[in-house]
Amino acid sequence: MKTKLSILLTATLFFIAACTNKSNKENNMDNMSKSEMDNMNKTDTVKSENKDITTISATFTNINPTIKSSLAKIITDYLNIKNALANDNGSEAASASQSMLKSINQLDESLFTADQKKEFDKIAGDLQENAEHIGDNADKIKHQRFHFASMSNDMYVLVKTFGTGRLMYQDHCPMFNENKGAIWISETKEIKNPYLGTEMLTCGTIEEIIN
Repeated sequence: MKTKLSILLTATLFFIAACTNKSNKENNMDNMSKSEMDNMNKTDTVKSENKDITTISATFTNINPTIKSSLAKIITDYLNIKNALANDNGSEAASASQSMLKSINQLDESLFTADQKKEFDKIAGDLQENAEHIGDNADKIKHQRFHFASMSNDMYVLVKTFGTGRLMYQDHCPMFNENKGAIWISETKEIKNPYLGTEMLTCGTIEEIIN
C-alpha cells in the first residue's frame, strides 16, 4: 500500500512540475518583444538553411558559343518538361519533349572537341529515347514520369559536364517509385516535385548546386 501511495505521489509531483515548466515557458514567450520573437524565428530559419550542400562546377569551360546556345535550348526544354509534370500536365510535358528532340537533332556535334563529343554521346541516345516516350504519351503521365526520372539522370550529367550559364539545383524526391527515389534538375531553389505533382508538390530536398 505504501509503495502504491509513493508511486502516486511521485507521478503527481512530476505532472505538476511539467505543467509549471510549460506555464513558465508560455509566459516567457508571451513576455518576449516582437523583435526578440523575430530574431528567434530568424535564427531557426538560418539554421534550417545551413544544411551542407555541395556546389559543383562544370567540367568543360571552353565550349563553342554555338554549342553552348544549343545546349541551353535542350536544358530549357527539359525544364519545361519538369514544370509541366509538376503541374500534372502531361500534354505540355509531351510538347516540351518533342521540342527537346528537335533541339538535340539540330545540335551540330562537329563543334564539340573530341573529349566533349565523347561525353555528350554517352547521354544523347538516352535523352532522345526518353524524350520520345514522354512525347508520345501525353495521356499517360505515370509513364512520362518514369522516363523523366531516367532523363533527369542524363540531364544531371549534361549540366555538370557542360554547365548551364546560371545556378541550377539537383533535387531529390525520396518517395518516387515505391520509395526508391529519383533526382531532377531545377532552375529554382523552391521545390516543385515533378514526380508527385500537385499531390505533394513541395516534397523533396536540394542535394547539390551546379554552378
